[in-house]
Amino acid sequence: MGKTFSEKILGVKAGKSVVPGEIIEVEPDVAMSHDNTAAISKTFYKIGVERVCYPERHVVILDHCTPAANEKFAQNHKDIREFVHQQGIRNFYDIHVGICHQVMPEKGHVWPGALIVGADSHTTSYGAFGAFSTGIGRSEMAAIMARGKIWLRVPETIRVSVEGKFPPGISSKDLMLKIAGTIGADGALYKAIEFCGPTIEQMSVASRFVLSNMAVEVGAKAGYMVPNRAILDFLQGRVKREFEIIQSDPDAEYETEYRFDVSDLEPMVAKPHTVDNVVPVSMVKGTKIDQVFFGSCTNARVEDFEVVAEVLRGKKVHPGVRMLVFPASREVFLEVLKKGWIQDLADAGCVIMNPGCGPCMGNHEGVPANGEVTLATSNRNFKGRLGNKEAFVYLVSPRTAAVSALTGKIEDFRE
Repeated sequence: MGKTFSEKILGVKAGKSVVPGEIIEVEPDVAMSHDNTAAISKTFYKIGVERVCYPERHVVILDHCTPAANEKFAQNHKDIREFVHQQGIRNFYDIHVGICHQVMPEKGHVWPGALIVGADSHTTSYGAFGAFSTGIGRSEMAAIMARGKIWLRVPETIRVSVEGKFPPGISSKDLMLKIAGTIGADGALYKAIEFCGPTIEQMSVASRFVLSNMAVEVGAKAGYMVPNRAILDFLQGRVKREFEIIQSDPDAEYETEYRFDVSDLEPMVAKPHTVDNVVPVSMVKGTKIDQVFFGSCTNARVEDFEVVAEVLRGKKVHPGVRMLVFPASREVFLEVLKKGWIQDLADAGCVIMNPGCGPCMGNHEGVPANGEVTLATSNRNFKGRLGNKEAFVYLVSPRTAAVSALTGKIEDFRE
């Protein structure tokens, strides 16, 4: 019997053949943390060691509350800057660089065949690049800083096969919401998801990123796909090391398999307050909205800006709507600035914000008021996700968000 991608890569790192359910000890190639690093560093010192093991393997990025919203976050950032300096962690990116999950591949810290852990649940994102990447807790990251190792359970694998051609305007976000609605928010709990099929093979970097990023929203420990030409072209010149593409054997055993055909896929939406509360946008058409959040590690890349600028160019955002725009990174911001799309969005009445997570964690920059409805291109909509448990969040694609911003209510852009 052949092996899946997860079994192969974890077996390589463990130095032996492994099977699903087995607990192994491995050394990650990369360990990423962000604003959590202040708390991680305190736990690290409690362990009783003074120096970080393998500081060159650690990447620290400030992105979740940037610039600092108050003195608490300012002190948090100060503590982190001092810690990375003291410990010789040179892969440090301060508040101006962008969201960690965009910055990681941009700066060459992600490559096919890598084992990556991160103190953030959406670390699954790097599976789009052929890596096994997974989120871990703060105490686990502190232990890695101390020992350079971590215990992991080898996950079973769910195969998600996708075929067909997207209808005009339909995107991978609509597909991922459809998948979430089908599998359920805990349907892949501690499993690996392998995305495959002709549709996946043809996807752009940004489109593939959406799927691996949101794999964790159905409980997955990792989301993976074989790198295509678009991915390899993106990594060229960024990754300064040799790498090997690892993929599942043809006779690998999967726990479950789902098949999707996107040929007749509709615009989808996740209604409050769970990511699997998914219906076609046509079923909630006309719902009044107060705010649009265009950003997050899911949908704030150049490809997304092109769609939104195309919709808003020469038009005006509805006067009853606040549309907040957060580029995924400084690199993305500079590129869309050169293309003139920032000008298009500003002319339309959007509020252009700094690259970063923005309101996604609910700390600042766009927290909604009681009873308000936010239409978001992000990945989570549980109560309090944007900082207010009395508000409502609907998850949609960038195109649906932009079209709805023009009328002040959720729209089916096909109409």
